[in-house]
Amino acid sequence: MTAAVPAVHLAADDRPPVTNPRATDGDARIEPDWDERFTLTVGTKRGDLIGSSDRVLQAAVDCVARRGGGTVQLLEGTFVLRNAVFLPSGIRLQGRGDDTVLTRGPSESVSLAADSDWYDQEITLQQAGGFRPGDGVTLFGTDPRYNRPIVIKRTLTARSGNRFRLNDGLRENLWLAGRPRCTSLFPLLTSERTSDIVIGSLVLDGNGAQCENLNGNYGGCIFLQDCVRCTIDAVTARNYNGDGISFQVCHDVVVKNCFSHDNADLGLHPGSGSQRPLIQNNRLHRNSLGLFWCWGVRYGLAEDNDIAGNRRYGISIGHSDTDNLMRRNRISDSGQAGILFRSDPRGKNFQPDRNTIEQNEIINSGGPEGVAIDITGPTRDLTITGNTLIEQRSPANRIGIRIDDRAGPMQIEGNSITGFRTAIADYRRKSS
Repeated sequence: MTAAVPAVHLAADDRPPVTNPRATDGDARIEPDWDERFTLTVGTKRGDLIGSSDRVLQAAVDCVARRGGGTVQLLEGTFVLRNAVFLPSGIRLQGRGDDTVLTRGPSESVSLAADSDWYDQEITLQQAGGFRPGDGVTLFGTDPRYNRPIVIKRTLTARSGNRFRLNDGLRENLWLAGRPRCTSLFPLLTSERTSDIVIGSLVLDGNGAQCENLNGNYGGCIFLQDCVRCTIDAVTARNYNGDGISFQVCHDVVVKNCFSHDNADLGLHPGSGSQRPLIQNNRLHRNSLGLFWCWGVRYGLAEDNDIAGNRRYGISIGHSDTDNLMRRNRISDSGQAGILFRSDPRGKNFQPDRNTIEQNEIINSGGPEGVAIDITGPTRDLTITGNTLIEQRSPANRIGIRIDDRAGPMQIEGNSITGFRTAIADYRRKSS
């Protein structure tokens, strides 16, 4: 049996340590620990800026960014957004814990009344509805030639009747044959192609009961795209009709001490191509799925998280998600399985290989046919060691670890498995 390769950590760095850091132009990695940084306060009743809308929040972060970065301190209060707050590089957005809440009103959807081509920067709606300049919207449609879904996020910048200008060109054809529509959907906090952002100590409430679903590849309470070195600390992300926290092609993202709960889709979504995510000490409760490793997520660490009551899976890991380490997590009351290794139909080179599962506690997974750890497809070179798998209900047809007949070699040892009808169902043996 081939020994599994453990999760990869950064190679030893023999360069001399930085003992006397200085602020150097172009060096964003090493900075002195300044005693005081530029801070701007925002509140609904008091502060440097006073207001309760996304406009005052956007003005605050843009002001701080223009001054070289710093902190926007959100005071107590509820801020109701009509558009996402777009975070520039070098911004720390800090709230007052549960006393600072960002939310939004109900979503509205109106069909387009005229064709718009890929080079257009405007749309015409059947009626203006409640839309107004400044609103964040998502445009949905279908490419009538290939039956391909179209999703475009934009901001409305001007209006004449039911005709609206967009902040950027479409770059897709929104033809009436594809039944396009404009919907007031947006992430609450978002950033794209930026670095060194910190979001901390606040509550994000997506008002999911009154809003249409927005896929986690485009939105969430927090949505980051192509960012580096971002930290999300002590944030509550709740009630979004979509994902709680999602980041796509983002590297060295830290998510810690957060509570992502009661979201329609994924609690935490390290998205496609994201390298070295660090996911620590979070609570991921009552989402469709707790922690979802998306596509090509590598060299990540998820540890000491409490993942409970998710309707499908506690953790799901799949397409080319390799060399990740999941340890000391508590995964309980998952609707279908505690941990799922997803099979990818593209073949063995696309499987979640070389991942390590160690010292986790997995309790009461699925219904009568439930599985604590389900390994599907030709996945190989896993290390599953030192875990405690517990079934506190009747054994029924429940399985502790199920291994697909196509799976490759892996190391499974030192696990405590109790209360299941079958501790380990290894179908490789039956097919050999």
